[in-house]
Amino acid sequence: MFQNQYETVFILTPVLSEIQIKEAVEKFKKTLTDTGAEIVHEEHWGLRKLTYTIQHKNTGYYELIQFQAAPTTVALLETEFKRDERVMRYLTTRLDKYALDYSQRRSKGLVGRKNVEPATAEKAEASNETKA
Repeated sequence: MFQNQYETVFILTPVLSEIQIKEAVEKFKKTLTDTGAEIVHEEHWGLRKLTYTIQHKNTGYYELIQFQAAPTTVALLETEFKRDERVMRYLTTRLDKYALDYSQRRSKGLVGRKNVEPATAEKAEASNETKA
């Protein structure tokens, strides 16, 4: 079966306890694995301030899941999001080759860091040693 790479981000209501949040995330992960999807990477972004008010709330728990699945799986996952009252918003996107490369580098921690040349790092260490 044809598999695409997807990334879904969903926001859970902030009134949930940590246990309820974990249960909700596990429910959606189980929905994915039961339909034959493979979870590639997941990130728990935690409680964050919303840009605008959603359902009279200013914060929400963010979760990101990257997975490989057939296109029909996305429709089933989004149906589960719509049925669950704990989910305030969700967004699922199919990753093209550039987004896939970026997400792989981000999951390894290579995005957002400045590349320091080895010669520059050695000079900085040498200057710190002479000052001491």
